[in-house]
Amino acid sequence: MSNVKRFFVSEGMRRMEIDEFLTARLRRAGYAGVEMQKTPLGTRITIYAERPGVVIGRGGVNIKELSEILEKRFGVENPQIAVAQVQIPELNARIMALRIGRAMERGIHFRRAAFIALRQIMEAGAKGVEIIINGKLRSERARYEKLKAGELLKSGKPKEELVDEAVIYISLKPGIYGIKVRIMPPVKTPDDIAIKEKVEVENVANT
Repeated sequence: MSNVKRFFVSEGMRRMEIDEFLTARLRRAGYAGVEMQKTPLGTRITIYAERPGVVIGRGGVNIKELSEILEKRFGVENPQIAVAQVQIPELNARIMALRIGRAMERGIHFRRAAFIALRQIMEAGAKGVEIIINGKLRSERARYEKLKAGELLKSGKPKEELVDEAVIYISLKPGIYGIKVRIMPPVKTPDDIAIKEKVEVENVANT
């Protein structure tokens, strides 16, 4: 592998590790993603969140701590952090997956948590949504339950460009649960068709 390839692989791994760190660290803030850009003065970092105030902290104390961690642990050169609020959090897959996870951690039944999120997403104007929850839902056997509404692109370049997708994991007493959310935002596609909204629930045992 050439030095150039090694650099890009290493940089990609570092960005993934930073994203995983921020996902865990900024869970209460509704962390939605990060952008990093090299500048002559260092590294400009934009953190997107549902609640920017939680990211910043009183007097900016959280931002200062994050800057130190990114510089010392991850080797980010002179990090300059800005925080941007997600305007419509209900159309952000990561935020909605986190909402479902937090609800389940508070003891809310997984199906109720998923239905509430599904309704919020569709009421925000989404064209379609799919929520999959995997784990020990009703017995000792791992199962998954899938809820769908509206239309959702499943393949091809439009799917990659338009569908927002996120997966998070939570740990509850019965074990680890995976929560996947896919959201089709309110945009027109080349083969746009009118479709009657419906909600489908699928419950399957993993083999």
